[in-house]
Parts: sequence; structure tokens; C-alpha cells
Amino acid sequence: MNQKIVKMIALGASALVIVLGWCWPAQAQDAKTPYASMAPLDQYLVADRNAEIALARSAAPEAISRDADVLVMGRHGYETAVKGKNGFVCVVERGWMGPFNGDNAANFWNPKVRGPVCYNPPAARSILPLTYKRTEMILAGQSKAQIIDGIKTFIKHELPPLEPGAMAYMLSKDQYLTDDDHHNWMAHLMFYTPLMDGAVWGADLPHSPVMLNPQFNGAPEPIDVFMVPAGRWSDGTAAPVR
Repeated sequence: MNQKIVKMIALGASALVIVLGWCWPAQAQDAKTPYASMAPLDQYLVADRNAEIALARSAAPEAISRDADVLVMGRHGYETAVKGKNGFVCVVERGWMGPFNGDNAANFWNPKVRGPVCYNPPAARSILPLTYKRTEMILAGQSKAQIIDGIKTFIKHELPPLEPGAMAYMLSKDQYLTDDDHHNWMAHLMFYTPLMDGAVWGADLPHSPVMLNPQFNGAPEPIDVFMVPAGRWSDGTAAPVR
């Protein structure tokens, strides 16, 4: 897979929290940077709670998501809408779980981004806390520089160690990951590792199905995310591998 394809994902995998009861004022957007700042809060919310539950569950096959915890995002934060029993957690991510800066940050403030993801138990324990922390600081109005510093402190003092076997499903046919022609990109799995040379996985080499996601990549989270196309959406239908 080439770098153009990799840049299309620029999201991240992961659950969030919104803690404002008022709308963030929209700022003028530069023509070359359509999402230069946070949009009004309402644009990031899903009006129909049941629709967000269904979208979150669509991240993984029904055999997994039917028994998973399901989170929805409200004006005062992420809430557990459904309590599961298998240790998985399904949630719809927003764009700010992608890279902070650079070409891959184009969708950071994109209010249309909806990234249904379903974390397995190790990832729910050791990856999910990062997404809560990112969002907490974003919604407190902190700058990207402040958030990066805050995450470094969080990693040093509070974040649990990355658990072996941490992974997530992103198999939703209805995911919206990019404004490009293929909004739902493709069905894929994500595997979380400590920082390492992508060549260990054969990532991004000619004809290799493995891609290194730039979501964290040490900026500042000391985590790599390797993505592998699944070839099928969560409903079992064929998914194109682009």
C-alpha cells in the first residue's frame, strides 16, 4: 500500500469524552485548511442515541459486538449506553483521535468523521484511557501543544502499560474516515504495539497488506498501530481492499 492510502486513514482508533454544555464557537476556516479549528459541538454529536449505538456496534461482527459495552457521546461526555459481558468496548470515534500535526492531521477537527471501533479487552484497558485523556483536554479548550504535554504527563504517571494482544476491529460499512471519494475506506483490523521498526511487520512494503497507521507513532503516545485489511465488513459482505 502506498503512502496516499495510509494518509486517508489518519484517525485513530479509540473512544472519547465530550464535557461541554455549550457550543464551541466556530472560527473562519482557511480555504486550504477546511477544518482549521473545532466546529460547534452539535456537529460532533449524533442526535439519535440508538443510531450511535448501532453505528458503534457495526465496528465488529455481531457475535462480538452484541455482548460488548457500547459508549455514546453526549454533551457531558461519553456514557455507557449498553453494559456488555465479554470485555469488548465499541464506540464511535471523532477525528481528533488522529495525528495532531502534519499532512495526516487534515481531519483532526472534521465534524463529519465517525470512526466506529470495537476494542478487545486488552485494548479497552490500555488504549482506551488515552482517548479519554485526549478528549478531556480538547474539550477543556487546551491547545494542541498543551494537550501533547498533558498526554506525556499522563503516560508517565497514570496510563496502564500497553497490554500484549491489544487490537481493535474497524469493520463498519458506515464508517466515515475521510472526505475523499471512499468515505468508509476499507474494513480493517488494528494491532497496537510499542514503537518499533515497521519492517518487523513488513509494513508498507510493495504488495504487503500491512500498513503502519500514523495515529500515535510516538507523537506523543509511544504506540504504533499496524493495520491489516479484513476483506469483509462486519455484516459479512465483501469489502474492497484498495
